[in-house]
Amino acid sequence: EGDQESETPNEFKRVKNAEVAAALEQLKLEYIQQRRAFQLVEKTEGWQLATDPGFAKWVRQLFPAPKPARLSAPALETLAIIAYRQPITRADVEAVRGVNIDGVLQTLMERGVVKIAGRAEIPGRPLLYETTQFFLDHFGLRNLDELPNAEELRRYNLPMGQAVKSAAATQAGSTNPG
Repeated sequence: EGDQESETPNEFKRVKNAEVAAALEQLKLEYIQQRRAFQLVEKTEGWQLATDPGFAKWVRQLFPAPKPARLSAPALETLAIIAYRQPITRADVEAVRGVNIDGVLQTLMERGVVKIAGRAEIPGRPLLYETTQFFLDHFGLRNLDELPNAEELRRYNLPMGQAVKSAAATQAGSTNPG
């Protein structure tokens, strides 16, 4: 083991990706078993050393981060459409939402959750939009396959917005004989 210091960069090239992955998995398990304040988290682009969620409140107290501005409901709706249907054109998002999204799209791009992915191969070659790595990181996803599907979303008991409640009450009132 004392020879490790004499290994050359060329000798490191022989290490297989599978060996590195196994070593990282081993470290990940050791950190969990040792109840370390940090953990290894697998991400799309590789591995990240992150604070263990059990220690997060202490880290936040020591190093308070500025709170990012929350996304508005229209921005979240637009982001969801892009996430599930990417790459997608602005016109296609507007067709789903039924409103102009120029301002919302600009906000999503400024926040770093959406980026231009290229151009569509249709007349006019409109821009295509997709979510970013920051989007995945922000929502705790390794890849887009981890997004909940529509069936999963229906199983959650989510609070209804006031407009939805009003519409449901109006509809219920019109179906009940008077």
